[in-house]
Amino acid sequence: MALHPANEPGPYPAEVRHRIRRDVAADYPYVAQALNDCGVNVVSVQFEPEIWGGEDGSYVLDFIRALNVPFVATLHSVRADATAAQRRIVTELVECAQTSVAMSAAAVDLLTRDYGVDPSRVELIPHGVSALPLVDSDTIKPRLGLQGKTVILSFGLLAPGKGFETAIEAMPQVVSAVPTARYVILGVSSPESADGASQDYRATLEARVAALGMGENVKFVDRFVGRVELGTWLEAADVIVAPGRDLAQTVSGTLAYAMGAGRPVVSTPSVYATELLANGRGVLVPPDSPKALAGAVTELLLDNAMRTEMSALAYAHGRGMVWWEVGARYREVFDRAAGTPVERALSAGRRPVALAGSR
Repeated sequence: MALHPANEPGPYPAEVRHRIRRDVAADYPYVAQALNDCGVNVVSVQFEPEIWGGEDGSYVLDFIRALNVPFVATLHSVRADATAAQRRIVTELVECAQTSVAMSAAAVDLLTRDYGVDPSRVELIPHGVSALPLVDSDTIKPRLGLQGKTVILSFGLLAPGKGFETAIEAMPQVVSAVPTARYVILGVSSPESADGASQDYRATLEARVAALGMGENVKFVDRFVGRVELGTWLEAADVIVAPGRDLAQTVSGTLAYAMGAGRPVVSTPSVYATELLANGRGVLVPPDSPKALAGAVTELLLDNAMRTEMSALAYAHGRGMVWWEVGARYREVFDRAAGTPVERALSAGRRPVALAGSR
């Protein structure tokens, strides 16, 4: 089953039997009823407010109120600065779910401390990552035309608040110490930003690159890349930079994938980064500080021993986040939620259903 904007209908593979148009309120109870009648054991609800329809994703409540099948809610966003309305949505979602999943210890703590959720109703399962090998970045760079370059990578949707301008402002200082440095910004403009704000943001970034004379040292890859190509970019990176301004963030796919690839990370101290990069697995710098960011990146690029040690620590931690480990944990959660051993459910032709959102 898929959840998508009305103007983005797919395409989807044949196993996607039901679709919800994000902003069509009537679709939510209608599809919930279809699931009630089709013999599934458990539904997986992936909740990120920006993906679901209604204010703050409130249409998810219309869906679960009409759903008679047990469901597991995976919370992609748990915020300390949530409004009362946002907290109400998350709280009702968790109360109605058989089990809920949070992807960081900080998110679990917020749910139990600030949202008043019973700890027994929340499971901690980390953000899943691809099982990439730990490789020498220089062996991968020729595939991307970056041989001989020292690669600094940021990736993800471009939108105001991501802090890429801070990294661009840091590049003259980095290049003065490491002339081969090339900063790659990988990703398309966010389609969710209103009034073309993301496209304006990209144009602002490109203009700043030109003004700083960094055209040879900053590269924009303006396209969405699939899992395999993203893995190649991660493996080619010497350092990954996450300069975002949202310090309340309790999960980040960008940081999770960097950790899974065993790459040294320089990040602003979001709640998630502070947890994930602890114990020498990365470096934290203040937001909006090109000088601090440049200093941290330069130190890593010039100190091979530090970079190698940080890579090893990150990679070891990331082994608990690879998809087969995460999948096994979800399998256990779905089994308990459904009240039926998964093996029996599968042999009877009854399968868990994942409800996914598309951006």
